[in-house]
Amino acid sequence: MTEPILNIHGLTKSFGALQVSRAIDLELRPGEIHALIGPNGAGKTTLVKQIAGALRPDAGSVWFDGQEVTALDTPSRARLGMGRTFQISSLSMDYTVLQNAVLGALCHRGDVFRFFRPVMKDRALLEAARRALDEVGLLDFAAQRTSELSHGQRRQLEVAVALTLEPKAFLMDEPMAGLGIEGSQHMMGFLDGLRQRAPILLVEHDMDAVFSLADRISVLVLGEVIASGSVEEIRGNPLVRSAYLGEDEAA
Repeated sequence: MTEPILNIHGLTKSFGALQVSRAIDLELRPGEIHALIGPNGAGKTTLVKQIAGALRPDAGSVWFDGQEVTALDTPSRARLGMGRTFQISSLSMDYTVLQNAVLGALCHRGDVFRFFRPVMKDRALLEAARRALDEVGLLDFAAQRTSELSHGQRRQLEVAVALTLEPKAFLMDEPMAGLGIEGSQHMMGFLDGLRQRAPILLVEHDMDAVFSLADRISVLVLGEVIASGSVEEIRGNPLVRSAYLGEDEAA
């Protein structure tokens, strides 16, 4: 079996008396989309923050590409190839589409303190940014202010920024959020092809998208993974139907 690119062991996190992650084990293998689902308040975003380095776990470890990264911050993990898109947009709305992509390429280089104007004359950064924009279909919008993009285009731009990091894996927090039917279908097609570039840990509420895209699904309830398996296994799991899908076990 191919070694996982991402491996999480016993991840545990509490805020006071509230335990939001309960000894979670999870892995992401090359070429796959591993979906993480669960009801609101299950702890999905908190888990992603721990994986990405934005939040330190109380116990457990995060391994990425064969290296333990538990003590590393978010920029350090990004430079190792961990690409993240957010539930709430982290884009700079006053910057152009190209400028946002260039900032991502600059972070990958690790030279984040350079003055912005000279950066926009850096040929290598511009080429990396334009390649990423072309890959997500936004190259024609490079000069447009980000605030003028549609919601779906902003989600595409977030992926483009992640692509400039030359990711070995993606962490995607609800990429379908706020998209209409057409936008969701477009994003699904894009993600389906993207898994060959780098595997995706996908947090998503759109169950049609999850069941269509996922190779494996893990179900998080009250900070605990209650089931993990293929789409068919999760569909047929009575505990999942009862705890998450809202169906009675006897149904």
